[in-house]
Amino acid sequence: MAKTKAEKKVIIDKLEDAFKNATSTVFVHFNGLAVSDESAIRRDFRKDDVKYFVAKKTLIRRALESLGHKHEELPLDGEVAVAYGGGDDATVAARLVHAAGEKLANKISILGGIFEGKLVDSVQMKEIATIPSLQVLRGMFAQVINSPRQRFAVVLSEVAKSKN
Repeated sequence: MAKTKAEKKVIIDKLEDAFKNATSTVFVHFNGLAVSDESAIRRDFRKDDVKYFVAKKTLIRRALESLGHKHEELPLDGEVAVAYGGGDDATVAARLVHAAGEKLANKISILGGIFEGKLVDSVQMKEIATIPSLQVLRGMFAQVINSPRQRFAVVLSEVAKSKN
């Protein structure tokens, strides 16, 4: 059923809001997904406060144009969905889409996205998707800081053992 201009305007406004206010937005290509897989993806995304919806490519292009992005560089082929949000963690949407693509035998892939207000291609979004979460990065940093102290303590205990 065709949408009226008012309905299209609501969708465009929703897309513009997602592109402007979310820390990152990922354009997702999906093909051959079962309903159960799509429901599982949406459930996983909701856990991390990531919103996911399917929109027409022309409406996505109109929203990008209205925000001043050059959408010609972005290949919007096939079925396209938008994933955005995630609160303070700017990489969570890309990470979840990337993980879903690996889990579902590449039925889902990243086409590109908007990261920190800039339109980026699929290669850059895939790099962003491989960045660990903020919590994991903090743990890694704490390990790096603690490592020299820990090694020094081990050396001192070995020296103490050899002196006895």
